[in-house]
Amino acid sequence: MRNLIPSYIRVPIVFFIILGLVEYFVDSGDQPAFIKYPVILLFLLLVLLILVAIEAIIGALENVMFQSLTEEAKERFLASKTKVPQFTWIKNTYKKLAGTKPIETESELILDHNYDGIKELDNSLPPWWIYSFYASIVFAAVYLVNVHILGNNSQFDEYAEEYKQAEISIAEYKKNAKDLVDINTVTQLTDAADLSAGKAIFMQNCVACHMADGGGGIGPNLTDKHWILGGGIKNVFHTITEGGRDGKGMIAWKQNFKPSEIAQVASYVLSLQGTTPANPKEPQGDIIWPDETEETPAVDETKTTEVDSLSTMAATK
Repeated sequence: MRNLIPSYIRVPIVFFIILGLVEYFVDSGDQPAFIKYPVILLFLLLVLLILVAIEAIIGALENVMFQSLTEEAKERFLASKTKVPQFTWIKNTYKKLAGTKPIETESELILDHNYDGIKELDNSLPPWWIYSFYASIVFAAVYLVNVHILGNNSQFDEYAEEYKQAEISIAEYKKNAKDLVDINTVTQLTDAADLSAGKAIFMQNCVACHMADGGGGIGPNLTDKHWILGGGIKNVFHTITEGGRDGKGMIAWKQNFKPSEIAQVASYVLSLQGTTPANPKEPQGDIIWPDETEETPAVDETKTTEVDSLSTMAATK
């Protein structure tokens, strides 16, 4: 099989198979993995060098075994080799990179001494090894100047950038993960689907105390602007989550519903503001505007003057 497929064809095939596996298993979005992650590019280059080295070592072993044959066996071996159409420039480039010598000429490289019949070739280091060694020296020099002298792309900068990207990713994840909502991040929902889901939960669990229209019964009226434990989405969310006042009967619903469902119920409760229930319960608590950003309505100064005048007259009497 090795005679049918030359090494300069085997190596690229194996390399591209490994490249395809890397691209398949590494999630790099729209970019190739070896471009998005430089460490993968270095890994692939290392793999390519290892493949070339393996082929060179195997070729050297074959040459050693060839030299141990008799002259007659050598001739039979050379005559039996299958000739395969070859791309000359690829073959020549590969041979230059591997630095291998033809079997027929290796007799010129055999040293005079031997060990128990094992002979040694006086080969130089293969060009691929020398080139990679020189490249590592150049890379080390550039890295030293860029990182440790100029202070560019240091590990601290990379850490800060990765940390910043992680915070952005976490914030984006929290936007889409509704069940991570809490009292600090909850916002009033206005989508019809959310309000409908909140109404369904309200009708199933809250009408016994607050009535179906929110007018109040055992519990307070939810349609006016008076709130016992505070209005607005954050206060209502907290009240439903942790329960009402001690001894007043409202339980903590956090054991029954997910945070996203409590946010839906709280938003539905706030949507009842300004509606007219059939039998509204008298106001309880203080007037608190549901929207914390909403400005308090301006006071009519003429009416204030009239009240002050009546108070002064009453005092004189």
